[in-house]
Amino acid sequence: MNNFDLDTERHNTQTMLDQAEVIFDRATCDLALDNIATQITDVLADQYPLVLSVMGGAVVFTGKLLPLLRFPLDFDYIHISRYGDKLRGGNYQWLRAPKNDVAGRHVLVLDDILDEGHTMAAVKKQILDLGALSCSTAVFANKLIDQPKPVIADFVGLDVPNRYVFGYGMDVAGKWRNLDEIYALTD
Repeated sequence: MNNFDLDTERHNTQTMLDQAEVIFDRATCDLALDNIATQITDVLADQYPLVLSVMGGAVVFTGKLLPLLRFPLDFDYIHISRYGDKLRGGNYQWLRAPKNDVAGRHVLVLDDILDEGHTMAAVKKQILDLGALSCSTAVFANKLIDQPKPVIADFVGLDVPNRYVFGYGMDVAGKWRNLDEIYALTD
């Protein structure tokens, strides 16, 4: 990309943010993070869990959550991609499976958002198929959609409307994962 293209991209990216609506400010997100950390601690503190972060969306949530979990745990990450016809479920490819053995472990999977739930359902099934004793799920955002989901997260930071949301690890066109707030594109 030449400098003109970079300037245009920077302008378009900034315009996208400027025209979006803040639906949860930083203070609300921080409070939600504290609440989810307390809930996870209450349930998993004595189980020495293996925590698996789903890359790349969960990186912000994971980075903020882990220091709040003041109990022993192991950490690893996974990377799963949905490919092919996005209207059909079950087409998942593990780009990186957990390096740690999940067999006989209590596992906590962290992700940024639970949309329709198909990816998280596939991850949970795979973890249990690998012999985990249990597989809990935590998402920072749970999208309120008008259809049943194949999995419900055990721990949820915030419920978000059925809109295109970004920030706090969630992206819009590959941008703005790094925000401390949650935004929604305007209708």
